[in-house]
Amino acid sequence: MKENRNGRLDGRIAIVTGSSRGIGKATAIVFAREGAKVVVNYRQQKGKAEEVVRKIREAGGTALAFQADVADRSAVKKMVEKAISEFGGVDILVNNAGLSRGGGPLAELIDEDFDSMLNTNVKGVLTCTQVAVPHMMKRHYGKIVNISSVAGLGTSILPGNLLYASTKAAVNILTKRLALELGPHGIYVNAIAPGLIRTDMSLGGRSASERSQRVRYFEGRTMLHRIGEPEDIAKAALFLASDESNFITGQVIAVDGGRMDFITHSL
Repeated sequence: MKENRNGRLDGRIAIVTGSSRGIGKATAIVFAREGAKVVVNYRQQKGKAEEVVRKIREAGGTALAFQADVADRSAVKKMVEKAISEFGGVDILVNNAGLSRGGGPLAELIDEDFDSMLNTNVKGVLTCTQVAVPHMMKRHYGKIVNISSVAGLGTSILPGNLLYASTKAAVNILTKRLALELGPHGIYVNAIAPGLIRTDMSLGGRSASERSQRVRYFEGRTMLHRIGEPEDIAKAALFLASDESNFITGQVIAVDGGRMDFITHSL
């Protein structure tokens, strides 16, 4: 973590939700490498979250793990209070925690899948932001990065993500509306819309042959002919969380390798 350190987040305090694995894990590690003190949030994967913290500390960084369901306001308040008591504030919030369920056709969709995704993917973003923002306002500074998806930008030729895409489209609109409201307070709000990334959520729960087939499908539909790695998104989040992006807000930035299989790819 000390290698290639530029100190772009020196003195900053960051909360990264859903950071026990995947994109969140990579983001927490990159942020810590660049000087941020990081709250590694998790909902169930305590062991994995503590392992992320261990890696950060062994490399000379500062981090702590905190369990909280992002849709549970009381738990989120405790998490933010912990960041303030341990590290002195909250400068950066990465709303990364997300769920993907109910990938079948319309006739097979069930309320439970949609409700759980709405709670985490949409309510979680709103709740964490609402709780963290008053502390950012006191400093007249804050960077909020929402992890959305290209599924929320348009209609992929590959069917089966109606509910998930709907929640991510909501995140995109939340990003723009929050940026409008919070800009006068010195708070920046942007979103990253990843394409297919090599994570448990994207590729887990499938056989080796199914994973291989899925990867080949998306490799063939990106201009770069590869799928993304968690670090690809973490580096984009670092840019948006740093002072290098100080004239950027209200944007949804696709980090997808140049996907070509969309009926529309614009907002």
